[in-house]
Amino acid sequence: MPSIKAAVCREFGAPLSIETVTLRAPGLGEIMVDLHAVAICHSDISYAEGIWGGSLPAVYGHEAAGVIEAVGPDVTMHAPGDRVVVTLIRACGQCGNCGAGVPTQCETPYDGDTGPLSLPGGGMLHQAMACGAFAEKVCVHQSQVVRLPDGIAMDSASLIACGVVTGVGAVVNAARLRPGQDAVVIGAGGVGLNTIQGARIAGARRIVAVDLSAEKLETAREFGATDTVLATDAKPWRAAKDALERGADAVFVTVGAIPAYETAPRYLGYGGRVIMVGMPASGASTAYEPVNFAATGQGMIGSKMGDVVIQRDIPWITDLYAQGRLKLDELISGRWRLEQINEAIADTKSGGARRNVICLK
Repeated sequence: MPSIKAAVCREFGAPLSIETVTLRAPGLGEIMVDLHAVAICHSDISYAEGIWGGSLPAVYGHEAAGVIEAVGPDVTMHAPGDRVVVTLIRACGQCGNCGAGVPTQCETPYDGDTGPLSLPGGGMLHQAMACGAFAEKVCVHQSQVVRLPDGIAMDSASLIACGVVTGVGAVVNAARLRPGQDAVVIGAGGVGLNTIQGARIAGARRIVAVDLSAEKLETAREFGATDTVLATDAKPWRAAKDALERGADAVFVTVGAIPAYETAPRYLGYGGRVIMVGMPASGASTAYEPVNFAATGQGMIGSKMGDVVIQRDIPWITDLYAQGRLKLDELISGRWRLEQINEAIADTKSGGARRNVICLK
C-alpha cells in the first residue's frame, strides 16, 4: 500500500496538516488516480469547519483531475494512463434513483470511515465525500470518473468535477431553462459564474447577476450576465425586475446564505421557480408564505450537483470548452502547492477568489 501526502483535518475549524498517510490498492470496481490538480470548493471549507458534522480525522477535496495509475478487478470503463476528472458522484447503478437516471441521488450509502485511506499503523482516516482529493492520489469507484480529451489542462479540468457541473447543470437539468426565458443568479462566485454560463448556453433572454461585490458583478458580465444588481440595494429584486421588465422564470441561489434564500422568491415572475443550489449550515432555516406560491404557480426545487449524469454531461461540457463556448481557464484565480492549502483556503474564504486550485504536478 503506497504512502502519500494528504491534507488532514484533525479538528473542525483548525488548519489542515500535511501528513503522510496510507492509500490501499484499488478493490473491486475501483481505480487509483495520480492527481495533478484539485480545486477548493466552499463545501470542503464548510465540512472542515464542522457545519455539517462528520468523522475525524478526515481528508476533504472533491474537485480533481489526474491520470489513472491502477485499476482493480471488474473495471470495464477505464484503463491505466487515462486522463480523467474525478467527482464525488458515486453511483451504485442498482438503486431506484440510479435506475431512474438520477445518480446524484444514489440511495446506497458510502462509509468513508472504512474507505481506502488510513493513518500510518492502520488508524481510521475518513475519506470525505467518497473522494478525499486533498492528496497526491485517490482511490475511487469507477463510476466517479470521466475520461478527458486532449487539449484541456488538468487545473482547468478539475473545476468541472463540481463547480461547473453544479452551476451549468442547475440550469439545464434542474430548471430546464428554455431559450427566451429570464434568469436571476444570486451569488457571483465560482458556482454562480457557471450558472450564468449555463443560462447563456441555454439561450436565456436576460441574465441578472446579484452579489454583494461590485467587482464580482463586473466578472459576472464577462461570463454572460446581461445585467447586474448589488445585493446591498434596499430592494434589489425591484432593480432586477426593472431590467427584466417582468419577474424571472428561474432564480438560482448559488450561495449558502440565508438572506439570499429569504429574498429569492421576490425576484420571481408568475410560474417561476427558485432553484436551491447553495447549501446553508445544518439547522439554518427561513420561512415563506405558501399562499404566494399557490396563487402565482411558483415553486422551489433543490439541485444537487446540477442533477448531472457525469458520463453524459461532462463530455458535453468539455466539448463546449473546446469550442470556446464555455470558460474554464478564466475561473482560476490562484494556483497553490499542497503545502499552501491553508493559505489557499483563507484566500477562498476572503470572498475574492473564483476558484483556487492546488497543483500537485
